[in-house]
Amino acid sequence: MSHNDTIPLYQSSQSDIDEIENMMSNNGFQSNPGSVLPARPPSPTRPSIPVSSSSSPFVQSNLPPLPPPSSSAAAPKVTPVPAPPPPSSGFGSAPNTLTEPVWDTVKRDLARIVSNLKLVVFPNPNREDPGKALRDWDLWGPFFFIVFLGLTLSWSASVKKSEVFAVAFALLAAGAVILTLNVLLLGGHIIFFQSLSLLGYCLFPLDVGAVICMLKDNVILKMIVVTVTLAWSSWAAYPFMSAAVNPRRKALALYPVFLMYVSVGFLIIAID
Repeated sequence: MSHNDTIPLYQSSQSDIDEIENMMSNNGFQSNPGSVLPARPPSPTRPSIPVSSSSSPFVQSNLPPLPPPSSSAAAPKVTPVPAPPPPSSGFGSAPNTLTEPVWDTVKRDLARIVSNLKLVVFPNPNREDPGKALRDWDLWGPFFFIVFLGLTLSWSASVKKSEVFAVAFALLAAGAVILTLNVLLLGGHIIFFQSLSLLGYCLFPLDVGAVICMLKDNVILKMIVVTVTLAWSSWAAYPFMSAAVNPRRKALALYPVFLMYVSVGFLIIAID
């Protein structure tokens, strides 16, 4: 490394280097041990940055100070929001009904039966949406329609009335269970008891036909009435059962329902 390639140093270090070079150029170091080398001049004082004690590192703001809070200002009043009433259960019964009078319970159940009957059997805009049409399902209505149809058929029979009632009741109850299991096995999206409730409400037209056939003992009239009521019951059950299963399996779900209603219609015509 040459002298020109050296890295620049501070002034005090450069003066020390120059002094050493001058001593080496004057025949080397002196052999007298008592001689004392002249003291090197003191290093120049480096300039310092003046710091004022009154200076602040923050920039002074020109905004006016905030006014003190007024004691006369009143706090805003918060109006309490009343809590919403608890929702009713999925079965449709209102909460805390154990202490209500029996007549109130009967009236509520009758009103629910009438409402579900209108939604299932008669035309209404909710028929295309089974979830809305029979959301508040129950089993009292289907049980009443099954028992009423069995009693009507037993009253129409001239002999063995108890056996007629037993056959009709077993056919309707077991048929509703089997049809519901059939829909579930086909991958249908429906609640078991909701399907039982639906099939029971669809028996209402056949109940009406059984009463008419009991009052008018005419075979031709019976066939006409049974045909109309059978078509009515099938029309009532069609949108619910078809919407519960895959469209490709719709016929597999509807055919057993139609077959059960045909069997009930045959009992209405055959019993004399």
